Amino acid sequence: MFPELIQQRRPGRSLLFLLAVFLAFPQWLNAQLATESVDTEPPTVDDPSTLSAYLALAASNHPGLKAAFQRYQASFETIEQVQTLPNPKLSYAYFLETVETRVGPQRQKIGVSQALPWLSKLRLRGDLATEATHAAEQRYEAVKVKLFFEVKDAYYELYYLGRAIAITEDNISLLKYLESVAQAELKGGAPISGVIKAQLELGKLDDRLRSLQALRKPLVARLNVALGRAVDTPVPWPQQAPIRQLEITDPAVLEEMAAHNPELRRLDFEIARDGHAVELARKEFRPDFAVGLDWVDTGNALAPGAPGSGKDPLMAMVSVSLPIWRSKLRAGVREAEGRREASRNSRDDLENRLDSRLAMALFRLRDAERKIDLYRATLVPLAEASLAVTQEGYEAGKGDFLDVIDAQRLLLELQLAFERSVAEHEQRLAELEMLVGRPLPTAPSQDLQATSGAPQ
Repeated sequence: MFPELIQQRRPGRSLLFLLAVFLAFPQWLNAQLATESVDTEPPTVDDPSTLSAYLALAASNHPGLKAAFQRYQASFETIEQVQTLPNPKLSYAYFLETVETRVGPQRQKIGVSQALPWLSKLRLRGDLATEATHAAEQRYEAVKVKLFFEVKDAYYELYYLGRAIAITEDNISLLKYLESVAQAELKGGAPISGVIKAQLELGKLDDRLRSLQALRKPLVARLNVALGRAVDTPVPWPQQAPIRQLEITDPAVLEEMAAHNPELRRLDFEIARDGHAVELARKEFRPDFAVGLDWVDTGNALAPGAPGSGKDPLMAMVSVSLPIWRSKLRAGVREAEGRREASRNSRDDLENRLDSRLAMALFRLRDAERKIDLYRATLVPLAEASLAVTQEGYEAGKGDFLDVIDAQRLLLELQLAFERSVAEHEQRLAELEMLVGRPLPTAPSQDLQATSGAPQ
């Protein structure tokens, strides 16, 4: 019955056609936009063996970083959604009992309406979503700088492990030589204590070497996890760790962190977002509107020749919401204000904790610099000279073999302490860059140089 009535009324059919076009246009436009694609896949790095290549691989391959970036991209789509008017409503009513009027019976009605929020609500919702998008960007940046720190930290730890293994192997070779000397002295009537002491030290070094070699597997797994790869992917030994010298003062580092730390910036944007939420909650005291148009299908009048017989009326409609539940609206304002204050306090707390962590990282960095210079320029050369003197004296029959062992043990510990300080220096510099949120100005140190090379 309904299709037949529509066909009898050309104005009604025209109205339905316009309504169909009106409702279908947004879907057509979205379909056209969806056909446009942008290739955002980052390049990949094959078989990285340097720190820069590892960082590039982590940036392109780590699933956690990809997830953070995708959330950031998805947040853009919220802005258009909240700034767009609500969907218009199309309504249809069929009169179960025909309404007789002077110009004819009314059988059915079709209407369309559009809600119109208070003037500034859409803008505020857009501002709120924009600040949330900025916060999502900083959340992504925080994930990225933390990931880069994890890569650097694992890389330098693996560097130290390689140097510790190489140094331990060198000391085992030295001890084997000293044991052979002690064996020769034993045949000449020297006491057996020297041989026993050498074998004891060899056993201790062999145990240390086995522990260091076993540590390689979990460290490789740790680095591979940061790179987004399978934990058993082969990783070569880092060949060198050039020591970088920080070129800005400690107070300048603190200023850089306050300006660029992504977690602090995220909270800044969240505070701004909460400020818009407070303003939006206050706007809820203002009414919303709706406009609409109704078309009524009217048949021919019973009286022949009645003026306006069968004319379909069109009705314009305006409605307004009544925000009368004031206590509910005031509670919404208090909630938004509470969230804003919570964000402010969270930022203050985070800034205090970051300041504390930065101070400790700077201390450990400067302490590592001091130790590197002390070991490289003074202690290690003195220990090498001490070992050479005691070894020459023992071989000449003028010294005690235990003095040689003690000198060898001291040299081993100082060499390991030097390499530990090198790794610690670069790890703390990486931590500073994570806290600041971007690379710091550095230059290769001319005074502090690390030993290159790895176990074979």
